[in-house]
Amino acid sequence: MDFWGTVLVVFRRWYVFLPVFALSVAAAAGVYSTVPTTYVSSAVLILTTPATGGSLPANPDIPNGLSNPMLHFDHGLSVSASILIAAMGTPDMAAELGAAAGTGATFKVTNGGSNLESLATGPFLFVEGEGTTAADAQDMVRRVLARARTELEHRQQAVRAPRATYITTYEAVPPTTPVAQRGRRLRAVAAAAGLGLMASLWACFAVESVLHRRAARVRPPAVRPPAVRPPVRPSAVHPPVRPTDVHPPAADPPAVHPPASPPVTRPPAEG
Repeated sequence: MDFWGTVLVVFRRWYVFLPVFALSVAAAAGVYSTVPTTYVSSAVLILTTPATGGSLPANPDIPNGLSNPMLHFDHGLSVSASILIAAMGTPDMAAELGAAAGTGATFKVTNGGSNLESLATGPFLFVEGEGTTAADAQDMVRRVLARARTELEHRQQAVRAPRATYITTYEAVPPTTPVAQRGRRLRAVAAAAGLGLMASLWACFAVESVLHRRAARVRPPAVRPPAVRPPVRPSAVHPPVRPTDVHPPAADPPAVHPPASPPVTRPPAEG
């Protein structure tokens, strides 16, 4: 059925469409009230080398020169950031930080993208925390940052790196003010409203089909009238011939003969 046919059915069965659609709107409102609003806070952590560099001087009497850590981002820092991202993304780490399933709190630690092959693009850790309240979201980000620093120190202790060469961290962006996220609620309401509209249309077409079948059973079968032959036009009928209308053929006039000529007498021949 086309669009206008559907519109006609809805207008014809409005007493079915409106109650069902009203129930759908009420259900959508209930879904909107049950889905909680979440809040999101984020931060950016940068790994840096110490000011004296990443190695000890060969001669203790000649220390390494001081340098600006913000000017030295080598490939080793990117690899260390990738290790931290992988360690912070395990289920055990989520349970330790209170972000287990069903708690309503979650966090993500990435390099700023979703492509796993580009983890070693820079010494950046993008942290995002989500909670049911603004305070929970910001507190989650702080806990993740602290745990990332601890994990970085433990990794360097495991490889017995000199403490003077330990990688340090710098909060390029501290935990931001939490922002309310209503996208989940709106998606749930849109899904409920769509299902309600489909249910309303289905109810209209179901009632329309039932009433059509009932009317077809009550209505007597149609009887075709007998075929009527067209009347014969009077001009096509010849009247009967009466005896009085027959006239005898006219008699031929009598033949007229020319008068006979007198006999011709010849004189006698002379002797």
